Amino acid sequence: MPQRAATVVGGGIGGLAAAIALHRRGWRVQVLERAPRFTEIGAGISLWPNALRALDTLGLAAPVRALGAVETAGGVRDRRGRRLSRTETAELVRRFGHPLVVLHRAELLRALTEALPPECLRPGSEVTGVRDDGHGLVVQHDEGECRADLVIGADGLHSAVRQDLWPDAPGPRYAGYTAWRMVTEPLAEPPAEGAATWGRGERFGYTALPGGRMYCFATASLPPGTVSGTTEHAELLRRYGSWPEPIPALLAAVPADAVLRHDLYELPPLPSFVRGRVALLGDAAHAMTPNLGQGACQALEDAVTLAACLDTTSDVTAALRSYDRLRRPRTQAVARRSARLGAIGQLAWPPAVFLRDLAARLTPERATLRSMAPVLGWTPPGAPATPTATDDETP
Repeated sequence: MPQRAATVVGGGIGGLAAAIALHRRGWRVQVLERAPRFTEIGAGISLWPNALRALDTLGLAAPVRALGAVETAGGVRDRRGRRLSRTETAELVRRFGHPLVVLHRAELLRALTEALPPECLRPGSEVTGVRDDGHGLVVQHDEGECRADLVIGADGLHSAVRQDLWPDAPGPRYAGYTAWRMVTEPLAEPPAEGAATWGRGERFGYTALPGGRMYCFATASLPPGTVSGTTEHAELLRRYGSWPEPIPALLAAVPADAVLRHDLYELPPLPSFVRGRVALLGDAAHAMTPNLGQGACQALEDAVTLAACLDTTSDVTAALRSYDRLRRPRTQAVARRSARLGAIGQLAWPPAVFLRDLAARLTPERATLRSMAPVLGWTPPGAPATPTATDDETP
């Protein structure tokens, strides 16, 4: 049987994971990335138990975990710094088999690129179209064209593959708030726990990275395209400089030129993630807000699920239909849940904020973790089901 060929459009986390999964199954894979290098300019990334389970099927969970920091505990605080909720990593591990690991996005991308032969990686290749000429798929890019038995569109929120083959699909929509992301310099005494602080139409969160650094993020409800009157670092100081410690100390440890800001967008639900032998994956298929920390986690799930579906049949079209049935309902449900959490976190009307904070304070940790089971308890196709601890069990 001739070796099957796959072209992955987009060299981000999901695209690289899909390429690794297919390469290890004997596919001839190439990853076309429009940027001149395979790199990430982002800040931190959270890998929840479901993502680590996906990485484990690629043989990468242990090396990736070694690059990150395990969050010992996290929770939510109110604008005065009072604790509203708290979750310990030990309980997360007991229930779902893995902790929450936080690392720099660039470190994760480096681990993924190093898991592929260099000849699979083609940076500086911007895709302009995909067509089926009756003999196979033809991917057009700025250096010419290539042929493939399978094309994976993993090219992000503004996916060229989606725009080409799903021309009638609605485009990304603004979530209603903007976000800042940043990494501090190493701290002599970093906070012992991560936390998200909820204000009125604003939030600020932080969690540990290796080496004493902290990954921080903030959100504010603003019209899309709003421009800060000064630098983004100065804007953060203006908005959050008087918030409870350790927030002012963390902002003081952030280099003034190291703040990233992006308006947050989400993708309206698509009726299908596949067109013939073309599949969408990650943000190209289901871009979601970051409130659950599940964007990259869901892309990793996509990648290993797609490869597992292709294992079941030589008919690529049939395999992709199975992929769509497995992934579309799940990812769209996670996206809706993330949007709801974001709406709650961004509440600004004082009575609503009071009720939100009261509800968070009265909700037991076990109830919070139990509600997360549908997201964090995911098991890769074909793998033994992961037992999930119940509230009645003892550690």
